[in-house]
Amino acid sequence: MKLPPLSLYIHVPWCVQKCPYCDFNSHSLKGKIPEQEYVQHLLDDLKADLHLVQGRKLHSIFVGGGTPSLLSANAYTHLLTQVRALIPFEEDIEITLEANPGTVETDRFAHYVDAGINRISIGVQSLQADKLNALGRIHGEQEAINAAHEARKAGLGSFNMDLMHGLPNQTLSDALSDLQRVIELEPPHISWYQLTIEPNTQFASKPPTLPQDEILWDIQEQGQALLANAGYQQYEISGYAKSGFQCKHNLNYWQFGDYLGIGCGAHGKITLPDNLEILRTVKVKHPRGYMDLSKPYLYQSWQVEEQDRPFEFFMNCFRLQQPCSKQDFIDFTGLSLEAVEDNIANAESNGLLLNQAHSWLVTNKGHTYLNDLLQSFV
Repeated sequence: MKLPPLSLYIHVPWCVQKCPYCDFNSHSLKGKIPEQEYVQHLLDDLKADLHLVQGRKLHSIFVGGGTPSLLSANAYTHLLTQVRALIPFEEDIEITLEANPGTVETDRFAHYVDAGINRISIGVQSLQADKLNALGRIHGEQEAINAAHEARKAGLGSFNMDLMHGLPNQTLSDALSDLQRVIELEPPHISWYQLTIEPNTQFASKPPTLPQDEILWDIQEQGQALLANAGYQQYEISGYAKSGFQCKHNLNYWQFGDYLGIGCGAHGKITLPDNLEILRTVKVKHPRGYMDLSKPYLYQSWQVEEQDRPFEFFMNCFRLQQPCSKQDFIDFTGLSLEAVEDNIANAESNGLLLNQAHSWLVTNKGHTYLNDLLQSFV
């Protein structure tokens, strides 16, 4: 086994209010965020994980939530300065912060850039008032547009606009209008994906009326054509980017890279080549428990067993449009190609996969029926 690149995920758990579709670890804000206290806990959490770095530099950092833009630029200046003192950064490190347009003041992005952040992901979701209201979003159309303009003015290396489709009572023209208007704002990266109803959400207990499958298919097909015609290359199931602007952090996930996870409920995945092991970690989920000094930050950890590694590797790698490297499979799972030759042959015979000399390539049919493809490795 070889050590893959190392990323860092940082979780900020608070939101102004919980969106009805959200199944992330987020908590509605009651009072003021304990900003300084939480940042110190993040750093102490990272210090407890330093033995897992194994001499690597950080390839990327992603601050997710919750709503990370509720924290001040000063908080991120201190946090990132201290993280860099603990783990060296690669020269071209990508540092992404998720931001909600409803929590971003006019000049906030410029201060985030000064703090060391070089990529922003703006949670737009829709540009139509009725859809934003149905999704429980606290921003309006103009705030989302302003956020895109401010991101460009701030001189960020890149920024992403996050957009959903298949929304309650959404028509084909609604969805394509949203997408076209986001394209006109010219973000270097667009995340465009279908709303799904997740367990333990408000939408799960009170399901909204969603578009019929035929409409969803037309949205996907015509939306992808709009993106392609505008110069956006689909490199992942929901990731579309102008040339050179793919998200490095997400690519490291999909290529079975390693990542430390710090903060409430953060997940991590670490390779331990000396022991031929892959370790997964989860931190304490609730802010009160996480910031309880009498308890460890680590809630749970477990080894990924050899028989589970092919599924976990391909579940990530097959999201990508690019070929999946056979050498990466060997290096990052510790398994031989013979361990999956029957599974590969089955997927190939069903037209879901092409078995090439040095890689595997998911076919168009395989991307359409990705769950069926992954079942070949269960």
